Amino acid sequence: MSIGEFSRLTHLSVRTLRRYHDAGLLEPAAVDDGTGYRSYSADQIPTAQVIHRLRQLDVPLPDVERILRSPDPRTRAGLVADHLQRLESELDRTRAAVVSLRRLLRPGPAPLDVELRAVPATTVAAIEDDVAADDVLAWYAGAMAELDALVTAPTGVPGGLYDNALFEDGRGHLLVHLPTADPPCSGRVRPVTLPAVELAVTVHAGEHDDIDVTYGELGRWVVGNALAVAGPVRETYLVGPRDTPDPAAWRTEIGWPVFRVAPR
Repeated sequence: MSIGEFSRLTHLSVRTLRRYHDAGLLEPAAVDDGTGYRSYSADQIPTAQVIHRLRQLDVPLPDVERILRSPDPRTRAGLVADHLQRLESELDRTRAAVVSLRRLLRPGPAPLDVELRAVPATTVAAIEDDVAADDVLAWYAGAMAELDALVTAPTGVPGGLYDNALFEDGRGHLLVHLPTADPPCSGRVRPVTLPAVELAVTVHAGEHDDIDVTYGELGRWVVGNALAVAGPVRETYLVGPRDTPDPAAWRTEIGWPVFRVAPR
């Protein structure tokens, strides 16, 4: 059949079919040497439809070619599953951005509940290292798993200290900890004494996709009350993924070390 007929049957434009031919994805059954006209067979319709579906899912052309060329059904399924996972991750990021935008654009945000709190020096079981911002989640998960394995009798909930450079430069010092009466010293886990500090504290409700919005609101409160940030931000995970799979129930306490700015 002609390329036009094949186009109508497969809902792929003539231009697209030519591009797929040039890319080696879907070669015509025959090409006239004199005219260059392309002809296709009915047996090629399923392949064209598979390509069409994959492209609707934004599978890159090189990946489409690998899927089509692979003789192993499990390999093909794995390639498709990997792409679907990437799509789901992108969709999650899009949804998170929408949630944050809605929160930012609402006309009258509720007043932020902030507490100034004096925290005494505390010795905890901790793991610390310099971490790139993109690696924080993976590093945190590994560190908390190690702390959970070694700290058998925690006296409170986990927390973290996040160096300013982590936000400003994309890499900085990160410390995660569990309070316990007798911090062990094993593997990466060490006893660490957190210094006494005065904190401006608020609680972020829900998953962490829009926690930056709460950070911004707390920052405005700090500036509005003539306070300045002094030292790494502290987070305390009152309720988190280790407690419940329901993100709506998560509660993260954000504490900014502060001192009062002297009037000029």
